[in-house]
Amino acid sequence: MRQDAVRRMRNRSTKANLRSQLRKVRTAISEKKLDESVAEFKALVTKLDKAAGRNVIHANVAARTKSRLSAAIKALKG
Repeated sequence: MRQDAVRRMRNRSTKANLRSQLRKVRTAISEKKLDESVAEFKALVTKLDKAAGRNVIHANVAARTKSRLSAAIKALKG
């Protein structure tokens, strides 16, 4: 029971961090700030991979998110 509570809190914190980082990337993309979006995207990729590695989110969810954002950033570039 205690272990479950600790893990739940840690997972919720990790997901909240992911959501806020994702929000930063999406706002940078929508404001067409290329340098900022690339920098925030790199930070997000690290967080997504760690979360997927720790089974906080599914690996396919991480891959799908990275793919969609990467495509959006590439569309900004050219």
